[in-house]
This record gives sequence, structure tokens and C-alpha cells, in this order.
Amino acid sequence: MYAMLIGGEELAVQATFEVINPATEEVCGQAPDCSRAELELAIAAAAEALPMWRVDMSKRRQVLLDCADALRAHAEDLAEVLTMEQGKPRARALNEIMGSAAWLSYTATLDLPMEVIKDDETSLVEVHRKPIGIVGAITPWNYPVMMAVWKFAPAILAGNTVVLKSSPYTPLATLAMARLLNGIIPPGVVNFLSGGDDLGKWIVAHPQVRKVTFTGSTAAGKHVAAALAPDLKRMTLELGGNDPAIVFSSVNVQETAQKLFTASFENCGQVCVAIKRVYVHESILQPLVDALVQLAEAAVVGDGSDSTTTMGPLNNQAQLERVMSLAEAAKAAGGSVLTGGARLNGKGYFYPPTLVTGLDDSNPLVAEEQFGPILPIVAFTDEGEVVARVNNSSFGLAASVWSADLEQARRVAEALETGTVWINQHL
Repeated sequence: MYAMLIGGEELAVQATFEVINPATEEVCGQAPDCSRAELELAIAAAAEALPMWRVDMSKRRQVLLDCADALRAHAEDLAEVLTMEQGKPRARALNEIMGSAAWLSYTATLDLPMEVIKDDETSLVEVHRKPIGIVGAITPWNYPVMMAVWKFAPAILAGNTVVLKSSPYTPLATLAMARLLNGIIPPGVVNFLSGGDDLGKWIVAHPQVRKVTFTGSTAAGKHVAAALAPDLKRMTLELGGNDPAIVFSSVNVQETAQKLFTASFENCGQVCVAIKRVYVHESILQPLVDALVQLAEAAVVGDGSDSTTTMGPLNNQAQLERVMSLAEAAKAAGGSVLTGGARLNGKGYFYPPTLVTGLDDSNPLVAEEQFGPILPIVAFTDEGEVVARVNNSSFGLAASVWSADLEQARRVAEALETGTVWINQHL
């Protein structure tokens, strides 16, 4: 039985909702469905914990280190729950848990130094960073444990308290983590909730929540930003990406293909900064496509609990339908599906690694974010052309440039209107 954690107490409620195993389409657990009254309890607990929690940074560091140790000690158990509800292969789920522990340890090393802006005979000006207050954290379903840690660890290190809502698709591993960390994190400092869209709206609109950190779709992020505006709440939004890879003719085709494939299909393509579209110089288009097809056909798609699986299912029915719709639109536009291109038979939201060529930049598969295992590959002829095409997008989360000519790679990277750019690597 999974319970919410409010004020250091596990709260089992009568209202629950089903969580589906994406590999079997069967119910794998029941999660509490938080009511507005129960949210008020969580807000009250966070407010009560705030005055004492904000005082001692050395204590806050130690709490994060102790949380990291707890995750490492129970990583196998948490990974089992994570695979069951999210679908990713067990080894990748274990990596997520261990990575979360690493982030907790790393965050504990960060500092909030006082900065001297001016110190002369006329004046002394200092900057001191203070806690904001209660932080509302809303996490997605692709990396539910990692994203929870990314949100609550820096928030509580800075002296804030947190009310955290997990995705209704993947609440179980987060609630299991909450039970594990209860007693390490003092009561009320992090309150772990589960529920549907209404719960997220209530958190965002609550007058005592002073900042919201949200990871999810661009459409949902716009609604969050609009809801925060009346109170001028601070926000951190990590939304969609349509992340390009630009591959020049000087690369080693086989080595680059392997790296491109991994960065495209990691977590079944359900990564905000995964490669979503590949632009390949026309002179190496065919050999690179051939190498990617070989890798796609060698992938083992199946239940993440099977040790032979290299790629699990999509997490939910809606995301599967999104990928299927994009595939059909690509076919209708004359795109060539080189491998994959259809849902696998049987139970589970399984879709094989799919490669598509022959599309122009206006096709939805190229122009939009697919967030799944279907990758468009398009040709280009020269540097200026491809930079213009890549920048002709409303997305600008991440990108990568692949070239043996590092001067060229850097020049192109600097020309891209993108938040993060990698050279000869991605992710």
C-alpha cells in the first residue's frame, strides 16, 4: 500500500487511482488521490517546518547526504518499482536511482555565499541569498525519481520547504522513496503527494506557495505560467524540446551512428533533451542511415523486467497514440519508414525504434516534439543552410554538432539559438 507523506506522517486516504504497468497494461498499484483538504495539511506542515529548517545550512547538507546513502542502500527495491510503473529496463531504472543519490550528494556540496558587490570608502554593498518559502514541485513521468530529487534537493538546501506532486502515471516509486526518507528529512520539510491534474492546479494557485518548479509539456507549462502570474510567483519551467543533431561529412560514420542512436532512443525516446531530429550532410546520408537501421533492428524491445530488454515500452497510452499519429502523418506525406513504423502486437505500449527519411522540415515529425522512439533523418547541403533550418523553430532546449573539424563545430554551435549545445556528444 502506498501512502502520501505529510508532515512526517504517512497518510493513507480512501480516494485512490490505478497505476498501469505499461509493459502489461495491467494495474500495478493504487496511489492516493490527494484532496484539497489534504493539500492544505501539506501546506500547513511545510509552513510550520520553515522557520527552523532555514536556520542551519550544515544540517541541511547532512540531511541530503543521509538521503543519498538511503537511496544507495535501497536502490534495487526502488528500481523494481520504477520499472514496474514507468517501463524502462531494470538496469536503466537502477541507474536512475543511483544517479538520484549522486545528485543528492552533489547538491550537498553547493554553497550560497555572501557576495560583496562594492566595498570602498563610500559604501559596502552585499548580496545575501535567503529562502523563498514554500516551493511547489510538479514532476513528470519519464524520470520520476530523478526529477523529484532535482526539484526538492536544491530547494531544501537553500532553506525552503517543499510540497511535491508526482505524475499520476508514475507516483509509486516516488512515494516509496518518501517512505524511505521519512525520518531522515525532518517532518514537513518535503511533503510527497500524488493525484491528478486538479492537484497540480491547486498547488500552483495556492497563495502560500511562493515558487513553482514544473517539468512537463509546453502546453501545460503555458497554463502553469498563466496561473502563477496573478501572484507574481517565481517559477522554473522545463518544457518541450525538438533537439537537433547536425552531422557533417567529416565524422566517423559508425562511431557517430552509435552515439546518435543512444541519444535518440534512451528511455524509449522519452527524454526532454534527446535527439529528436537528425540533419545529415548529403554526402554521408546513406551510410549513416544504414548504420542507424542496423542498430535499430538489433534493439530488443520488451518488458523492462526482462534482463535481455534494451528498450522498454512507452509509458502510457496517450504517448503511444502520439507516436503512432506522427508515424501515419509521415507516411501520408511520402516519408520512407526504414525500420519499425508500427505498434508491436500484444499487450503493452510497445513501439520499436523507427527511422524515417524523405520528409521536409514542415512535417510534424520534424517540426514538433515526438517524445518517443521515432526519428526523422533529413539531408542538408551546406553549413549556412542547416543552421538556418535548425534555428527556424520555436524550440531551443538543446542541440549537438558532429564534426571532425572542431573549429567548424564550434562555429556552428555558437550560431545555434539553443540553450545547450554539445560537440561530438549528446546527453
